Amino acid sequence: MTDPNDFNRRTIEEFRANGGKVGGMFKGMSLLLLHHTGAKSGVERINPLAYQQVGDAVAVFASKGGAPTNPDWFHNLVAHPNASIEIGRDRYPVTARIATGKERERIWNAQKAAYPTFGEYEAKAGRPIPVIVLERASPK
Repeated sequence: MTDPNDFNRRTIEEFRANGGKVGGMFKGMSLLLLHHTGAKSGVERINPLAYQQVGDAVAVFASKGGAPTNPDWFHNLVAHPNASIEIGRDRYPVTARIATGKERERIWNAQKAAYPTFGEYEAKAGRPIPVIVLERASPK
């Protein structure tokens, strides 16, 4: 089994070397790098994530590949909603919030329609997949 940290490191390197373009399982997918702060450690972490453009914001999905629990980055954003993202060669600050109700359903259904794998993740996980909206924040 591939070490998730090694997989993320290689994906981040490829993302940065190619202006945000990545091959393999992410080929053709909109991908960003999420910079977030560890809820307990306070250490900055970076995760490559699929995203969907939602007006001026972007949405990411706490699917964890269909695991029964949310990914660590989700818990980190709940604890520390101020983060930053890299899209292409741009990096900017964002504030995270969990989408709910009709907003969540609209975004989630669009993601599943564009990438049916996300529907498979939901079925496998047996839990609602959180949708997190990342809104551009003013620089500090």
